[in-house]
Amino acid sequence: MATKCLIVDDEPLAREVVKTHLENFDDIEIVAECDNALEAGKLLREKSVDLMFLDIEMPKISGFDFLNDLKNPPKVIIITAYRNYALKGYEFDVVDYLLKPVSFDRFYKAVNKFYKMQQTETVEVDLRTEDEGDDQFLYLNEDKTIHKIYLGEIRYIESFREYIKVHTGERAILTKVPISKIEEKLKLAGFARVHKSYIVSVRYIRAFNAGSVYIGDAEIPIGRTYKENVMKALKFDPNLL
Repeated sequence: MATKCLIVDDEPLAREVVKTHLENFDDIEIVAECDNALEAGKLLREKSVDLMFLDIEMPKISGFDFLNDLKNPPKVIIITAYRNYALKGYEFDVVDYLLKPVSFDRFYKAVNKFYKMQQTETVEVDLRTEDEGDDQFLYLNEDKTIHKIYLGEIRYIESFREYIKVHTGERAILTKVPISKIEEKLKLAGFARVHKSYIVSVRYIRAFNAGSVYIGDAEIPIGRTYKENVMKALKFDPNLL
């Protein structure tokens, strides 16, 4: 299946360079190209995208502000003329950070890095169903050891850049996979995304308020953009808070 990609850059010439480089990859399909973040955000709500080539300095909304507001961003390769944003770029767990003008050799390495990450993630998270409910389980890879974790054991999941820590009642498993990947596996199994860095099991929430949910001794923040979904998962009227 082809990798679906999106190009976001306000410079037509820069978009043309990316498109020319992508002509060398038979398994990458360009879904669209956008010259601003507002247009890209609308497209991401309507279409599935696996990989986004993103500029930083754009009118109205910068690339980083755009990424910060996305709930489930695709993988991102930054392409920019500004070297000084590199460290911040990796805070957003980007695949790679490329400086303009981008040579094909450097572009190829970045795309190949994306491929390797995809292959790793395919192995890292494997959801199996023996029956329904608590009989569903995940296989998670930690230090070359495969752990079988039943969904009914999971209290909450915490994100650390490209890693997640899965907290159960007895242990915590750290594995290399983005939180968006595991969210896809759990969204119909009684879990809710409450923050860009947290997914929780609704059944283990013992208390909550407008800004946090409480699971055991852990206080987990509710992100501003997730509040409506959290209250819906809890079947609670947010106007009563």
